[in-house]
Amino acid sequence: MPSRHLLLLAGGALALLSGPLRAESARDRAVALVDRMTQDEKLHMVHGWWYPNDRHATPGMPVGDWVPSAGYIQAIPRLGIPALRESDAGLGVANQVEERPGDTATAMPSALAQAASFDPEIARVGGVMIGAEARAKRFNILLAGGVNLTRDPWGGRNFEYYGEDPLLAGHMAGAVIAGVQSNRIISTVKHFVLNAQETGRHVLDARLADEPMRESDLLAFRIAIDEGKPAAVMCAYNKVNGDYACENRHTLIDILKGEWRYPGWVMSDWGAVHSTDKAALAGLDQQSGQQLDKQVYFGAPLARSVAAGRVPQARLDDMVARILTGLISSGAMDAPLPKEQEPIDYAAHAAVAQHAAAEGIVLLKNEHGALPLAASAKRIVVIGGHADVGVLSGGGSSQVRSVGGVPVEIPVAKGEAAGFTRITWHGSSPLKAIRALVPGADVTFVDGHDPAAAARAAKAADVAIVFAWQWQTESRDVATLALPDRQDATIAAVAAVNRRTVVVLETGGPVLMPWLAAVPAVIEAWYPGQRGGEAIADALFGRTNPAGRLPMTFPAAASQAPRPSPPGLAAQQAHDDAPASVPAPESFTVEYPEGANVGYRWYEHRRETPLFPFGHGLSYTRFRYADLRVDGAVVSFAVTNVGKAAGTDVPQVYVRAPDGAGVETYRLAGWSRLTLASGATRRVSVILDARAAATWRDGGWRMPARPLPLAVGHDAMDRALTGSVSLPAPSVE
Repeated sequence: MPSRHLLLLAGGALALLSGPLRAESARDRAVALVDRMTQDEKLHMVHGWWYPNDRHATPGMPVGDWVPSAGYIQAIPRLGIPALRESDAGLGVANQVEERPGDTATAMPSALAQAASFDPEIARVGGVMIGAEARAKRFNILLAGGVNLTRDPWGGRNFEYYGEDPLLAGHMAGAVIAGVQSNRIISTVKHFVLNAQETGRHVLDARLADEPMRESDLLAFRIAIDEGKPAAVMCAYNKVNGDYACENRHTLIDILKGEWRYPGWVMSDWGAVHSTDKAALAGLDQQSGQQLDKQVYFGAPLARSVAAGRVPQARLDDMVARILTGLISSGAMDAPLPKEQEPIDYAAHAAVAQHAAAEGIVLLKNEHGALPLAASAKRIVVIGGHADVGVLSGGGSSQVRSVGGVPVEIPVAKGEAAGFTRITWHGSSPLKAIRALVPGADVTFVDGHDPAAAARAAKAADVAIVFAWQWQTESRDVATLALPDRQDATIAAVAAVNRRTVVVLETGGPVLMPWLAAVPAVIEAWYPGQRGGEAIADALFGRTNPAGRLPMTFPAAASQAPRPSPPGLAAQQAHDDAPASVPAPESFTVEYPEGANVGYRWYEHRRETPLFPFGHGLSYTRFRYADLRVDGAVVSFAVTNVGKAAGTDVPQVYVRAPDGAGVETYRLAGWSRLTLASGATRRVSVILDARAAATWRDGGWRMPARPLPLAVGHDAMDRALTGSVSLPAPSVE
């Protein structure tokens, strides 16, 4: 997509919605409003409704001006406080099971696909677009900004997050949050904190010491909050070191509101509240989706606790002031939502989604120049993955019913996911897009269910393109990293009869590839959004040059990961198979022995060689690095395109430093992204983030008092250039 379209979209949204700076602070205005509120009005603001499938069966549920979606709190017109209309999520304005019949929205590629671009501007422009659609559809809160680190390759929500590295994840999430809020609506950042798996998410106790948490998961949140300035933080379902995340005083008060001086409000995840007094005193400001909790803890019970002095009046006032501060600072207070849904330029927004999909595609393997495919190919067979009609989407609260239709939609039979998600393909056919690019070729399709039939079709073709998929969703981790439905057998059978076999993966994260040695080319397309078919076809035929880099390590075997399978999986599966009356599994502990050494740092420490390392990604050209120079925290070097095609490179800078236990690993400390013509050279400078090399100890960042090894490479294992750097300890502020 021409870059001018991105600039017009982003600049247009910002120009239309930016307003004059206010002299008084958002907090001052909020406190003044709280002083004018009655006690009932204050209590009204701290708990909200969820829109159930049958709202008429929910006693006392308001109707008013609610736009059916995730949540709602009625307006207080006399004070100019607008209704809070909340919608999922970070990949588009969700409408998972058609709460709003017929309403569609633009579906961005998965967050992991966007992270693969290593380009925060991709995320920011996507956030601008999604926020514009949310406002046009009359929502002023978007439950976006997922920044949990992808600690495990089987995590059900990995596709909603931005990878395993805290710098990359934090910068990408911060950018999308800023983009959303440029529309004068609110974005959350979520799920605070250590919501690293879905299995047993309502009961598990995530155990990680404070120091490594500061250097990993909390660092990602800190960067996202500093850069995106989200008006609200959503706390997670799980426990953290013994206390539920939504009643965890250490994370919510000591760190978030105290040390980080976060001014906005903490809202719960839907069904994540377990108490009144403990939660309120630990820093929770708002109970969301109240019907999903055992009771409306922040309704009558909170009123009684305040009256009895168990929860101070000042605490209730602060809860409300923080909510109003978020509304004011984001601009949502002063920018009324439209009374009716406004027109949306879906064609321009689809171009944004396609550009993001194209930039996130990762070329994993390309032997003997198998790709790009020649337009002169006469016989092409496309196999599997419902590629004749669409591309796969991740499931759960982030599910977007996209413009272009839903050609495949499979109900989920059991488990928590059955209530709010379906296995869904977006109506963007790779087969149709390929045919459009090579109109003179005979392009056929085989569904791939029968490996023998797929092999027969492939044997007669010049090129066989196999689309393989693995569906992931909120509330359920995958039980295995293997592709489902005998897809490995299909790929192996096709590769055995056609040496020009290309595999296109549509997955929510890493998968195993037992057939890898037999195929010359593999592309990871992730969940590529509503224009994914077109983006994939363009990459296959060289209309775009893949520039994505892996934001997650792909293990060679499940046993290489810190946890080969989800803890608590057997109990969760037994509960899913049991009648609805059977209680949920009991609480269990999940230990994180890798500490801050998440992802590629774990593999280095364990001396494991993954299938593909973090940061890996090939191109249709080649890049060479030279002439390393280090000046304080600035690292510079020359990048030359030594291939025959223009392309985009992502040189990465790693610093080797010890963690709190003395384990030394290389950590991503910065990167650049640049496009070069064939033969061109450019000198790039990368400012290193010292937090990547520091350890947290005794209430502050500490840095080794010696030069640290430094490497510039194409991925986390590459040492194309080496040197050393001395970095000052970062400040706590």
